[in-house]
Amino acid sequence: MRRFFWVDEDNAAAAQYRGSINASHRWRLPGLLRCPTCNATWNGMGHHFPGVDLSQLSEHREFEKARPEPFPNFARLRDLVRPLVPPHAELPPGTGFGPLEGTAFGKLPAFAWIVELLLVHRKELERLRAEGVKGLQGYPTALRFRQKNPPELLELQVDPHGALHPACIPINEPPPCPTCGRQGFGRPDEPILDAASLPPELDLFRVGNFATMVIGTDRFVDAVRRLELDGLTFRELPTR
Repeated sequence: MRRFFWVDEDNAAAAQYRGSINASHRWRLPGLLRCPTCNATWNGMGHHFPGVDLSQLSEHREFEKARPEPFPNFARLRDLVRPLVPPHAELPPGTGFGPLEGTAFGKLPAFAWIVELLLVHRKELERLRAEGVKGLQGYPTALRFRQKNPPELLELQVDPHGALHPACIPINEPPPCPTCGRQGFGRPDEPILDAASLPPELDLFRVGNFATMVIGTDRFVDAVRRLELDGLTFRELPTR
């Protein structure tokens, strides 16, 4: 029986290296300005497609500036990119596309984070694949390092799949907004994964209804520990 772990940043390991990254994706969907149904103005996190190139769209400049937009214009821009992403993609406000652009300096652990984004050194990704870890998608970044011989960092595209079990969500929580899809609940203190919803073919994914949470299987965790790769912490989560 598979086991599942909440994968998070090891702040102590990151502090030992003293490296830093300041970057964002080249393109992104705008935020939503006052949803016509729930009236929320919001911007999501955890939805990123670093391998999707929007330069082929004549409207690509409309994805370069972060700002909130009314729902009709947000929906228009979302429809433009939908053919370029996997069929399961939800594309909430703030979804990022293209390579990470920005600056970096210093040494970094095997896995480096930018808030909820997860980066890995190319050689470490190849080692994990050789260990049989499934579903790892790494894409080149466009980071500018301040030192000679910089590391080759790839961004892991970790797609949302599965869900938190209803048992760990407040009982009076309203359903997602039928127009914009926003869910208002915070991350549970004691998360439980919905076993029936979890993808059988992936060893690393995000939680579908809480995409800032990265989940790794026991195969991923065992490989990371066996290879002594740093930058990650693991907390086993129950399933139901």
